[in-house]
Amino acid sequence: MDNAHTGYDMSSTTVADLPMAPYTAQDVQEVEKLLHSLDEAVKQKSRSAFKVKKTRFSIANSKDGSYVDSWKMNDWDYKRRDLPTYARGLFTTRDEHKQPSIAVRGYDKFFNVNETPDTRWETIKERTQGPYEITLKENGCIIFVSGLADDTLLVCSKHSTGDRGDVELSHSRAGETALEKQLERLGKSKQDLARDLYARNITAVAELCDDSFEEHILAYGPENAGLYLHGINLNLPTFSTYPSILVQDYARQWGFIKTELMVIKDIDEVRSFLESVAETGAHDGRDVEGFVIRCRKSPKPNSMPYQDWFFKYKFEEPYLMYRQWRECTKALIHGRTPIVKKHKAITQEYLLYARNRIAADPELGRKYDQNHGIIQLRNDFLAYKQLNGADAANFGDLHSDAAKTNVTKDVIFVPISTIGCGKTTLAVALGHLFGYGHIQNDNIKGTKRPPRFTRMVLDELQTHTAVIADRNNAQRHERNQILTDVKNMHLNATMVALNFVHVDIDAIRAVTQERVFARGDNHQTIHASTESGKVVGIMEGFIQRFEPLDLSRAPDDGFDAVIDLSPTVGSRKNLETIVNQLHMLFPNLVKEVPSAEAMDTAVEAAIGEYAPALRHKIADRGKNPGPSLPPKQNQPAKQAGKKKPLEYIAVHVAAKDVNAELERAFRGQPAAASRFFRQLQQTRRVQPEFHVTLMHRASAKEHPELWAHYIKSHADAEAAATAAGSVSITPAEISKLEVQLERLVFDSQLMAIVVRLINKDISSQAEDGEIQEWTDWTCVNKVSHITVGTRNDSVKPKESNKLLTRWLDEGSTEKNGITDIVFEGKPILQGVVRGVLSR
Repeated sequence: MDNAHTGYDMSSTTVADLPMAPYTAQDVQEVEKLLHSLDEAVKQKSRSAFKVKKTRFSIANSKDGSYVDSWKMNDWDYKRRDLPTYARGLFTTRDEHKQPSIAVRGYDKFFNVNETPDTRWETIKERTQGPYEITLKENGCIIFVSGLADDTLLVCSKHSTGDRGDVELSHSRAGETALEKQLERLGKSKQDLARDLYARNITAVAELCDDSFEEHILAYGPENAGLYLHGINLNLPTFSTYPSILVQDYARQWGFIKTELMVIKDIDEVRSFLESVAETGAHDGRDVEGFVIRCRKSPKPNSMPYQDWFFKYKFEEPYLMYRQWRECTKALIHGRTPIVKKHKAITQEYLLYARNRIAADPELGRKYDQNHGIIQLRNDFLAYKQLNGADAANFGDLHSDAAKTNVTKDVIFVPISTIGCGKTTLAVALGHLFGYGHIQNDNIKGTKRPPRFTRMVLDELQTHTAVIADRNNAQRHERNQILTDVKNMHLNATMVALNFVHVDIDAIRAVTQERVFARGDNHQTIHASTESGKVVGIMEGFIQRFEPLDLSRAPDDGFDAVIDLSPTVGSRKNLETIVNQLHMLFPNLVKEVPSAEAMDTAVEAAIGEYAPALRHKIADRGKNPGPSLPPKQNQPAKQAGKKKPLEYIAVHVAAKDVNAELERAFRGQPAAASRFFRQLQQTRRVQPEFHVTLMHRASAKEHPELWAHYIKSHADAEAAATAAGSVSITPAEISKLEVQLERLVFDSQLMAIVVRLINKDISSQAEDGEIQEWTDWTCVNKVSHITVGTRNDSVKPKESNKLLTRWLDEGSTEKNGITDIVFEGKPILQGVVRGVLSR
């Protein structure tokens, strides 16, 4: 690195010129205080508290069977002001006197410029003092090295060491192997290094950069591979670290690769230097990811002492683009939809190139998935395009709009709607205006309909510039299916969401039911004239299961464009919106907007001409639907048989509201906590509808008066609905209640939400769950709850009662496998009391 600004002449520095290495012995009481705080945090279950995970590792080569405890916190918690430590990478043990001791101490977590209030330039200038030591941010995996009292060398990754089979373990082993090689070259042993580290009470912090082990973003070939020493920390609760010049001297002594260093005294000069390098993302002819800046900081410079403090300056590009290419390539290899958030034009070109290379050489794909060949494939593509990384990143920004401008064909419209929104009318009208293709999912018979639907849509693109994939796509898994299948088979297709925005559900329900009943039996599945009761139930099911478009997450971030429509306005208005948006988004696909008269004619033709090519019979509950011949006209509906008894009474809550709160509850949770929920989602084991069971008829003998009250309430509501002329297969609404979500409780088999029913007439329950008295809407279960889902069909939803009883008795512990998560803010949802009839 250029030494023009350095405060030291690195080339001529001698040992005599070096400052004294700092040393402070560990204070047992301070370490005990820290461990007590961490242990208390491990036990803390409050959602608002920070989370600490403790993991014990045995030290395989230790002479006395020592162990170390790893303390891990969530990255996002480091921005809090109330943590017992800010060390990112902390291992503790017992010393030779059986006293608590810090074995490994990483840096205090440091942040990027402008990432936190403390890293704003004005705050840095006000509260820090130089000299500012600037080191390159090497791109590998972090390795900690320290010594124990018995001369054992301890080599750790960020949170792991010892003989456990986790991913980080391979990093620590690879780091130890590299360390053995460099010590062997010096004629020194691991015991020599361990003794020196232990005597100094320090942890050496290095970066393992070696493409033969694992590729990251920057290239480290054999000539540059190894352990880059960039820090030495004292093993103390408070962060204290060596000056960088001493770190470089220690690297020289023990065979580490020195991390390049420059020292600048003035913060304005530091900022100027960093921002100039950021223009190209390269320094001294080498691509760099950024820099780490080490200095001293005081929260109140006039009254409080300065302490060691780091911040970083990372270059966004081209490294964000490179990471996107890496993740997109792995998605291709695994048959998933590549998620392209930025640089869409150049990334699509890269993916076409990568797909062809991997198809021609499957071994390339296998190695890529093991983190080998990533950089070579990227460099091959850049050479093919005759671009460097910075130019490619700018190409993406400059040409993203141009990419849309160049779209002239291969456009697929994907409605996101519920029944009666008008998607088919719009599809037929677009066909009249522009000759677009139209594939209806309801026209497909037999099994494996989703992939066949996609195949037919793509076949339609062979003879049409665009095609409407006519299906509701109301749930995310349906959107994921078509996006994934299309991208796997036709990477150049442009996916446009026709998003029917669902806001005023009551208004949408009224308008769409009116439309459906007005068209009668003119639909493949919805036969409103002859099966009106079933129709209402089907439509309500779609509305309850509707999952709104969310462009911030997969799969919805895979759409190339979105056109928002209203379900409550007429098709003519929505058609005009689509046409105007298409002309703006894709001017070479829709070169001019048709006249108002042409759009009027298209909608009239769509409404007048459309007739279903195939009809499906609406199955009774529990039966599989299948295609049938058109029903005979004026055929009377079959009379209902014997009246079905009441099975249970429940408070029903809208599925979309519950799903939204579940997503919010798991957002930000560690992967281990959210794994079971994601598994339920991926295997479609989350309940399609949610309710709080108040009482089941199986409990009638225990609470006969309450059951009689519920039967009467249900019968009165049904009679009132019949008198009012209401047509529905859903039991009538009896009352409304508010449902407060308190916490999620789950194990490896099922998941439930503990709730509180809010109503002035709700009776109280004793601590043991026994009912003291009953009023209008009493829950007889020990814990009022909503079952979210079960692992498989062998686990029945009613087993939620057993889970919650165990949770009440034992709490949530690692031993019993129960986890609970508190809903932040205790959200309140609207519920409807209804009876549920026996099947």
